[in-house]
Amino acid sequence: MSTNKPIVNVLAKLAVAKGLRHAVISSGSRNAPIVIAFDAEKKVECLSVIDERSAGFFALGIAQQTNSPVALICTSGSAVLNYAPAIVEAYYQKIPLLILTADRPTEWIDQDDGQTIKQTGIFASYIKTSFTLPADANHADELWYTERAVSEAFNIANEKGDEGPVHINIPLREPLYVEAKDMQSRFKNIEVAAVTKKLSDKAEKEIISAWQKASKKMIICGLHKPDKELNTLLSKLADDVSVVVMTECTSNLFDAKFVNTIDGYFESLTDSEKDELKPEILITLGGPVTTKKFKAYLRKYKPNEHWHISASSSHIDTYQSLTRVLPLDEKEVFALLIKSKGKSSGYADDVSALNTYALKKLDAYCKQVPFSDLKVFQAIFNNLPANSDVQLGNSTPIRYTSLFNLIKTGAHFYSNRGVSGIDGSVSTAAGAAYGSGKMTTLITGDLAFFYDSNGLWNKHLPENLRVIVINNSGGGIFRIIDSRDTPLLEEYFEAKHEMKAEPFAKAYNIPYYSAGNEKELEKGLVQFYKPQKGKPAILEVFTPNKINAEVLLGYNKFLKK
Repeated sequence: MSTNKPIVNVLAKLAVAKGLRHAVISSGSRNAPIVIAFDAEKKVECLSVIDERSAGFFALGIAQQTNSPVALICTSGSAVLNYAPAIVEAYYQKIPLLILTADRPTEWIDQDDGQTIKQTGIFASYIKTSFTLPADANHADELWYTERAVSEAFNIANEKGDEGPVHINIPLREPLYVEAKDMQSRFKNIEVAAVTKKLSDKAEKEIISAWQKASKKMIICGLHKPDKELNTLLSKLADDVSVVVMTECTSNLFDAKFVNTIDGYFESLTDSEKDELKPEILITLGGPVTTKKFKAYLRKYKPNEHWHISASSSHIDTYQSLTRVLPLDEKEVFALLIKSKGKSSGYADDVSALNTYALKKLDAYCKQVPFSDLKVFQAIFNNLPANSDVQLGNSTPIRYTSLFNLIKTGAHFYSNRGVSGIDGSVSTAAGAAYGSGKMTTLITGDLAFFYDSNGLWNKHLPENLRVIVINNSGGGIFRIIDSRDTPLLEEYFEAKHEMKAEPFAKAYNIPYYSAGNEKELEKGLVQFYKPQKGKPAILEVFTPNKINAEVLLGYNKFLKK
């Protein structure tokens, strides 16, 4: 049995034909035909998550790990708007989501009918495309349009190198809950032929010539999915003494030759030394980088040329020096450059020496400072299960993590850095753990945890999810940046509080552990990672907010000694 709505029936069957395997559903009435249709499809796993904001990030986490679209299904009205934070994040991270929103028929919009808002084009600035389906199938052209729209929506969401969210708005008339025998609707599935882009002979010669002439070349990878083939190519390229490959934890590229402490390596340099180490050619790929300091450095000490690799031809000019966009697969570019060694120089050795220096200083510094956020992160990374995944909350967690050499952990790192919001860290980690099946550790601050505490209101929380809440009684980032000097710090910026995660763990029947010093933390991490009999687990670590800021700011000074 399925819905008796032909339009919705075609939508569900075509979605399955396109490869949809997960649908995250929030309860409602107007979306009943969509729910009935997708529930009838045996190849689709339907997951009920009541809170739409949490559901959006849960779906994002699954799509992030499965690399395929996940459907979001909700009722009409304000429910639709609650998807917005997750959609924006998916848009800037290039993660495919299929947003299916139920709606009233067009004639009832703005007629004081219940649960009715203007939904057509509601996400216009943060989706790749959108469609509104017909409310009825009274003419063959309406089914024809539905087939074309759904095919196009999937094809655009899955466009290689430029994936992202698409929106299909679905007006539905009552009655809504009527089922019918499977209509076995015949439908047309429109495919897009795969295309391989290639540089022109002229462009290839120009790139090779410039590369060979340069003695100082830097490659920076921002937010990126794990990619073994890309990792291997960059490792080979890093054998060239004129090439520096710089990464962050969320680049998910690891090699002993890579410089992975972007934020710290140049802190000890004089202005003249910084000028000397600026690249002649800069190549960028992936999404945003976290460090503000390094972005500021390259904006001041600009490279002669900046090439950005983007399959979608995005003109990303983060460092205000963009000279060339390479609309190619990243691996194609680096396979070409490996064959084209440049001038011999000590550039890579000079930068790598600074990276080594920063890591040694961090190790020495951690041994002398009191219990604080910095030492908590060191302990976590020393105890991570092998080959696991880490989801990082925004602000301080992603910044602390960027200080450490994480190659030995064997972990992959993810964070909602598309727009860097506080939203959805718990829900995204839950979805990612569900989608990957791997041990997944969320490291989050207290404000981000409490902000997304509804992420625990989810009957699909997997046993491979672990949540570490670093509770320093407020937004620790605001004691580190310029806001630390304002008299309004505690009330409005840090948002000082006395809340704890334990009541939330009890409310959702989740095993809970806590620590307030180094010995408790070491013991707690061991217990925390043990099997929890079908449940996730929460570890709350209490740290001193003022000392945390003093320790982190002190590290920057320590680097210069």
